Amino acid sequence: MGFVNNNYDVVVVGAGHAGCEAALASARMGCKTLVITLNLDNVALMPCNPSVGGPAKGHLVREIDALGGEMGYNIDKTLIQIRMLNTGKGPAVHALRAQADKKGYQQEMTLALEKQNNLDVKQALVEELIVEDNVIKGVVTTTGATYFCHAVIITSGTYLKGKIILGDVTYPGGPNGQLAAANLGDSLRKLGLELGRFKTGTPPRIDSRTVDYKRTTIQPGDEGGLRFSFWHERPEKEQVPCWLTYTTERTHRIIRDNLHRSPLYGGLIEGTGPRYCPSIEDKVVRFADKNSHQIFLEPEGLNTYEMYVQGFSTSLPEDVQWEMLRSVIGLEEAEIMRPGYAIEYDYLNPTQLTLSLETKTIRGLFTAGQFNGTSGYEEAAAQGLMAGINAALKVGNKQPLILKRSESYIGVLIDDLVTKGTNEPYRMLTSRAEYRLLLRQDNADLRLSQYGYDCGLLPQEKHLLFSEKRQLIEEEKARLSKLIISSSSKQAANVLAAKGSSEIKQGVAALDLLRRPELTYDDIYAMSDENQPNLPKAVTEQVEIQLKFEGYIKKQLDQVEKFNRLEQKFIPTWVDYWKISGLSIEGQQKLAKVTPNSIGQASRISGVSPADLSVLLVYLEQQRRMGENR
Repeated sequence: MGFVNNNYDVVVVGAGHAGCEAALASARMGCKTLVITLNLDNVALMPCNPSVGGPAKGHLVREIDALGGEMGYNIDKTLIQIRMLNTGKGPAVHALRAQADKKGYQQEMTLALEKQNNLDVKQALVEELIVEDNVIKGVVTTTGATYFCHAVIITSGTYLKGKIILGDVTYPGGPNGQLAAANLGDSLRKLGLELGRFKTGTPPRIDSRTVDYKRTTIQPGDEGGLRFSFWHERPEKEQVPCWLTYTTERTHRIIRDNLHRSPLYGGLIEGTGPRYCPSIEDKVVRFADKNSHQIFLEPEGLNTYEMYVQGFSTSLPEDVQWEMLRSVIGLEEAEIMRPGYAIEYDYLNPTQLTLSLETKTIRGLFTAGQFNGTSGYEEAAAQGLMAGINAALKVGNKQPLILKRSESYIGVLIDDLVTKGTNEPYRMLTSRAEYRLLLRQDNADLRLSQYGYDCGLLPQEKHLLFSEKRQLIEEEKARLSKLIISSSSKQAANVLAAKGSSEIKQGVAALDLLRRPELTYDDIYAMSDENQPNLPKAVTEQVEIQLKFEGYIKKQLDQVEKFNRLEQKFIPTWVDYWKISGLSIEGQQKLAKVTPNSIGQASRISGVSPADLSVLLVYLEQQRRMGENR
């Protein structure tokens, strides 16, 4: 062991999107925190797409913000375009997506870390964990510096034994030509943790000056002050467009003619890649009936000509990439600035974690982000936030914060990972959430901000904003219930006719009229002589959604109540599944491996049958009665 540099409450290994949220949360909750990164110039690096949000991912970002995290605020400050997606569908799947100024995003997040009280930021490479009697004690770096602590959060992303693959060229490395972390994975294996191997990839970047924009379709941003953060106004600025184009039959022919040179199909890549973000060569093979695929051209920032080719991820040799790109509509003269590549890396099997993201075998050791088998900045940041919160709570000898899947996308994400594991890089999808009508991006603050405040992360001033918003919503609903729209009102008749809504035969409460799908909140006051109150848009939006979807929301709330009954049937940690007669062998194996904390969690374990659950419920009831009779 080398020299002892300092003692901390929490040490975070890695300063990507998970590490930044973990470190900030821990420090803001009063823990003396250290975040260690391979390179201080790459804090919050976006090695893949220059964007934040999208379907389900945007929900995660708003939940991070509602709890007191940083990602939403940071992207609001540094975005160059923002859009609301899926507006033709219901509010459950509406999702914000923003293009980032990549360098600006990094700089602002780096500054947030450096300015944060209780937080030190250091450049180093962690080689080893110090563990005594299955309790984390600290970390050791390559230079021999030792940092003792009460909790460690590993957020190593794709760096553990990272291997870059470009055609038939392979070499150790992390994203964007960074160093790989060679020894930390070995240290974890020696501690008995199970690591696997995943693969991800990225497309080439091109010089935006070499694009023929006349042959592409412009994709502008949305006006109207859209933002991720509930707590801060977004600075208004001119937005930068993206551009839509398509591959051609020639593109696909080039790919098919060079599949023998593809490391993906030649066996050079061993790790499993993300099914929901396949490479362009994988898309051409899997969807052979398609003549073209969408390609989005996304600027990487305001002070660079570099452009990201969304949908064109590849690990084919550089000469093939050049030929492929120039067969895409509008890219006939495109120049590559950085070729695409694949990267393989070690990840932790997440079934080795509790729902707090603490490892089951080493107390005080937490993990988060892509290291847990996920893909995407947003999934990483969400885990990092929860690991940071729970590490700080553990240091303070407090109960962990466990978000249920019935109340947050973060809860769905973590429950899926810990309960089911993943055999491919996990991506958050709206379809994964059973109660998505309740888990909308617009109400994340109403769902989660109280948790952020109670655990000491969300400050008082933000809690007051949240409380005021909730009160204004209820007051406006009460006002609308008392506001009667007269059947003789000419204004009402005109509005109803213009909106194709049936006329009213007698006075109707404005609350009931607003339930009609064709009428908006503004329409209601246009029918009335009463002045429309000057309320924030976020308040009127909630009033309208809650009333229009009241029946559906009530149905889902009933489902959640049944779900919660199973979640509240807790399983003691001392239960030995191997001694419960009647359980199937597979059920015993899976239950013993996951060690669920409730019947609800047990019911979601693959391989645990309804019969196994019945046996388990009978066993727990027998144990309860025996305990009462002792």
